Amino acid sequence: MKQFVKKLMEGRAKEADLQKASQAGTMIACQSVGRPVWTPRRYDQLSQEGYHKNVIAYRAVNLISRGVASVPWRLYEGSDELSLHPLLDLLHAPSPSQAGAAFMESVTAYLLLAGNAYVEAVRFDNGEVAELHTLRPDRVKVIPNADGTPAGYEYTVNGQSRILKDVLHLKFFNPLNDWYGMSPLEAAAQAIDQHNTVAGHNLALLQNGGRPSGALIVGGDPHDMPLTEEQRVDLKNTLQSLYEGHQNAGRVMVLEGEFRWQEMGLSPRDLDFIEGKKLSAREIAQAYGVPPMLAGVPGDATFSNYKEARYHLWEDTVLPLLDHLIDEFNRWLCPAFGEHLRLGYHLDAIPALATRREEVWTKFASATFLTINEKRKAMGYPPIEGGDTL
Repeated sequence: MKQFVKKLMEGRAKEADLQKASQAGTMIACQSVGRPVWTPRRYDQLSQEGYHKNVIAYRAVNLISRGVASVPWRLYEGSDELSLHPLLDLLHAPSPSQAGAAFMESVTAYLLLAGNAYVEAVRFDNGEVAELHTLRPDRVKVIPNADGTPAGYEYTVNGQSRILKDVLHLKFFNPLNDWYGMSPLEAAAQAIDQHNTVAGHNLALLQNGGRPSGALIVGGDPHDMPLTEEQRVDLKNTLQSLYEGHQNAGRVMVLEGEFRWQEMGLSPRDLDFIEGKKLSAREIAQAYGVPPMLAGVPGDATFSNYKEARYHLWEDTVLPLLDHLIDEFNRWLCPAFGEHLRLGYHLDAIPALATRREEVWTKFASATFLTINEKRKAMGYPPIEGGDTL
């Protein structure tokens, strides 16, 4: 009888474990079960203003994405490193149209621009992963499930939609959205607008001969007859055709009768355009965690030299992002190739961290309380014969 009761309780416990689910997730999902949830902000507008038109954001995104793509990944089974494996072959050539570095650059760039990145897995009939493809974020919509998890992803191109199931969704933290990440461009939107506006103003001023605008005053006597509307339009059109544009820069203006030209534009010093542009450039770089010196902002003395700035870029931005990506790929991709597999990387392969590597090597080399094999193990090298004695 006791054995029967014990088996019954064990069966109920297993059944309860199978039914466990987040209660909060169901509350979130009930708002839009089965319907695609739109991205909160327009990806195309953010990319157009922040990447296509802004050199600081363009530089910051490329620095981070190409840095992540330059790090060679390593595969471990337990504590042993594998040099040959189908997973490594897949990451080196994810698809016929992309190599491994280009694949990781596009994944990282999409994540930095949209706050979201999507990777689709294409499998063989036996379930093995054959290819990996990056998906444009603005073409993907999340379909919520009843338990608060994504049931699938709707991918739309030229009015044709498909439901994708085997997709890895990478995203940044977003405090105001349950399904989509927050783009750094959203945090830097005001600084980008200011930077682009100043650049547009300077270009327009240059195209207008490098001189500020002014007013053409007709007559100096209050008893003079004012110009008619038709005369105003003709005079304005004549001045525009003869004197506006960089091709007319320096042309002498000839005025007849009671005409007087009055400068009205403020000087760049009064408006402080140059300093304002530098400030907005620093804010854009800060949103991405890139030292302003590396983004080309002149006059920035935060770091003593270029080498130190590169070190801080990798230490504070690139490596944490790389860890985030590797954790997600370990969770989503590695189980398809077997148990106890995990992806990683070796810090020694990163030139920007050479200073830190030299410090670590010097520290271990001067440690007299460690054997040679203990030092080699700490640095990731196999033991040698006779290296276990002090």
